[in-house]
This record gives sequence, C-alpha cells and structure tokens, in this order.
Amino acid sequence: MAGLPGAARARSASPGSPPALDGSFFLSPLGGLMCAQAVLGLLVWSLIAATTYHLHAAYGWVMFVSLFFWILTLLFFVIYLLQLHQKFYMIPWPLVLLIYNAVATVLYITAFVTCAAAVQPTSWRQWDYNRRAAASFFACVIMITYGVSTFFSFRAWKGLGSNAATSQVSDHA
Repeated sequence: MAGLPGAARARSASPGSPPALDGSFFLSPLGGLMCAQAVLGLLVWSLIAATTYHLHAAYGWVMFVSLFFWILTLLFFVIYLLQLHQKFYMIPWPLVLLIYNAVATVLYITAFVTCAAAVQPTSWRQWDYNRRAAASFFACVIMITYGVSTFFSFRAWKGLGSNAATSQVSDHA
C-alpha cells in the first residue's frame, strides 16, 4: 500500500477499533485529488442540471457520468478519511482505486466529448449556452484529475518507491 495515506499506521489499526479521522489524508496527493474531483464533479452536474438537459439526450449521459462518479468519489473520500480501508484490509484497495480511476477517466472522456459537441453557440437561451460551455470545461478538467489519479493509483498498486512484498507482509503481521 505504498503511496497511500495511512500506510505506515496500517500496522497499528485493529479491525475492532472505532474509525479515526486521518487529518494527513487532506495533505496527500490522493486526498487533494479527491477533494478537487468532488468539487469539479459537483460543478459539472450542477451546471448541467441547471439547464434544460432533459431536452437533449447527450446531456443525460453527461449528467449520469458526473453524478455517478461524484457520489462514488465522496464514498471513497469518506472511506479513506475515516481510515475504513484499514479495517477491510482483505480488499486490494490500490487495485480498486486503479480500476475506479481508470474507468472514471475513460467515461469522463466520453462525457466531455459529448458535452462539448452538444453545445450550440446559436442557442436561443444564452444562459443554457454559458452553463453548458462551463460544464464542458469543467468536465475536461475533472477528466485530467482522474487521469492523474489513475497515474498515482498505478504507482501505488505497483508499489513503486517501496518493496510491495514486504509492505504486504508487515501491514498485516
């Protein structure tokens, strides 16, 4: 679990102890990226929700992707903030985060392209145009943040920077 916050404290957390707040999680790359993804995801789906998205099928897809990954990001954020990932040590969390971030990156690519292609600059409702264009921009930015998270998740999964075999043994011994 190299590269993940709280990896050094994983030896001291027992499955029966109550969840504890990990303040250092906010300062970690994973915590900072999850905070950015939560804020950007909220911006994307709220900007789309403020338009007449139900009239355009393309925006339904953008709404689904942004809302789905916003909820999952908040769920993972709470899991890591409360150190619940240490309670469920049998789950390969670095691999779970790698798959989650990779899927989020790919689906946000489709959402960004869909949203950007559906923006009509000659819309009769100017405020819808502005919100949809802003949602396209923030979808692009969040796509990049999920890509960066995928990179860090891959490094944590591979155990780059430490010996993955010994960290697995020492974390649960």
